[in-house]
Amino acid sequence: MDFEQFKFLKTNQLPQKIELKSTSPSNIALVKYWGKADIQIPKNTSISFTLSNCYTATQLQLVAKTKVEEKTQIKVELDGVSTPSFHPKIEKFLKLIEEYCPYVNHYHFSIQTQNTFPHSSGIASSASGMSALAMCLMQLEKKIDPEVSHDFILKKASFLARLGSGSASRSIQGKLMLWGKHAQVNESSDLYAIALKQDLHPIFKDYQDSILLVDKGQKKVSSTLGHSLMNGHPFAEKRFEQAQHNCSDLLEILKSGNLEAFMTLVESEALTLHAMMMSSRPYFMLMTTNTLAVLNAIWEFRKTTRIPVCFTLDAGANVHLLYPKQHQKNVVHFIDQSLKQYCENQQVIHDEVGKGAEIIE
Repeated sequence: MDFEQFKFLKTNQLPQKIELKSTSPSNIALVKYWGKADIQIPKNTSISFTLSNCYTATQLQLVAKTKVEEKTQIKVELDGVSTPSFHPKIEKFLKLIEEYCPYVNHYHFSIQTQNTFPHSSGIASSASGMSALAMCLMQLEKKIDPEVSHDFILKKASFLARLGSGSASRSIQGKLMLWGKHAQVNESSDLYAIALKQDLHPIFKDYQDSILLVDKGQKKVSSTLGHSLMNGHPFAEKRFEQAQHNCSDLLEILKSGNLEAFMTLVESEALTLHAMMMSSRPYFMLMTTNTLAVLNAIWEFRKTTRIPVCFTLDAGANVHLLYPKQHQKNVVHFIDQSLKQYCENQQVIHDEVGKGAEIIE
């Protein structure tokens, strides 16, 4: 693996004080990754939709230390509220990236971040948060070295974001991202995600994702623990093989626009993810009775209306309802009439595929 390309050596012209801003969206995996090796290396390839409305806006203020040996001071505010519980995660992230971004040791960090969606709600806030922070750091690299190319900024931002949160690597670009080495995609890598450059059928270019917030509480099982339970899982190797095959199939589906095949594959992936959780030791179940009620209602609606709406799930109780934009009116009516009752406070977030992270000058 080529780690050397990401090392940044120019630290002789660092600004004494600087403010950096970026936004980055969450994403929803269509083919899931579940299981990883050291330094956030995925055990299988994953493919995701980049979202648009569910994003994190981050402002990073850096103040130079008097001496590099000083202990780094970190302040984090989430939605205007001091959140010291985030400090250990940021400290760990800075330790992981210092080999590639040595300038981080020269600064104290003040991070102000806001989400447009509920934190720890099953929407990947770690993905949007860590990718937004990575984009801020790449903005600093660009200021230090103006010759850094835009393509390299995106690649290294994904590489850095991955070290903070694996799925964060897939939030840097859009509309569809692939992370993990795959035989059919020459540019693919375990170190960073890439935007799929293949011909994309028009039906997927403005695909909709309505997120049903069945349970907005803190995740019952951390992603770190969940991934670790794939080590020694009796079905792990077959699952990794299945995911690679499903990525191959999905790449063809995204070209052809075969919605029947898309719905079957995406729903199977979601249920397989939860099956792996339910068959691990210790085992756990993150779907609730309301989740199951939503899934059954979706199947019945699709059967009676022939509208191509399907679901996917992350590692939680919430349901992502995926459908072509041309059916938006009917699907939103279905949500309002039949599905909102299963959501906490009847809350639904309507989103669609987006373009990825942005640096705010």
